Amino acid sequence: MPGMTDPFFSKSVTFICTHNQDGAMGVIVNRPTDITYETLFEKIKVDLNDAALAQNHVLYGGPVQPERGFVLHEHSGVWDSTMSIAENTALTTSKDILESVAIGAGPEKMLLALGYAGWTAGQLEQEIAENAWLSVQAKDGETLHKILYGTKAEDKLNASLALLGINPAMLSDVAGHA
Repeated sequence: MPGMTDPFFSKSVTFICTHNQDGAMGVIVNRPTDITYETLFEKIKVDLNDAALAQNHVLYGGPVQPERGFVLHEHSGVWDSTMSIAENTALTTSKDILESVAIGAGPEKMLLALGYAGWTAGQLEQEIAENAWLSVQAKDGETLHKILYGTKAEDKLNASLALLGINPAMLSDVAGHA
């Protein structure tokens, strides 16, 4: 919501990957860093031979474990640490997916982020009740993938709000309860 003052989350779009009785975990999908794929792949000693992909920017996925990589991708291939999330969407945290990407055998659609956002049990629900977050669910896998992989980072917030029929200018930074 516009009133979110936490610099980690202000104007962020966070894709929730897991949400259960133990808490929630998500990846911010609209905050590119200054780190390119090329730089990251060099640091992990993997040769990336795709010049176009090398110039993509790694995302800031959240404040928890910012040294750890998270690959949000279409569900294709088999890697060591992959968690299925939604229709044709998965999250992988193992290096083998990056090795596959480097040789052109990785997922066609993907986002690479460092860090994640995490909430303890009940914390996210409490923040939603306090109007800190606005939640939206994509109507189908195609819409989800369009926002995740086919929308520029700077346009993802407006695209997500549009799913609710909301113009960002209509949102107030002051919360209220009826």
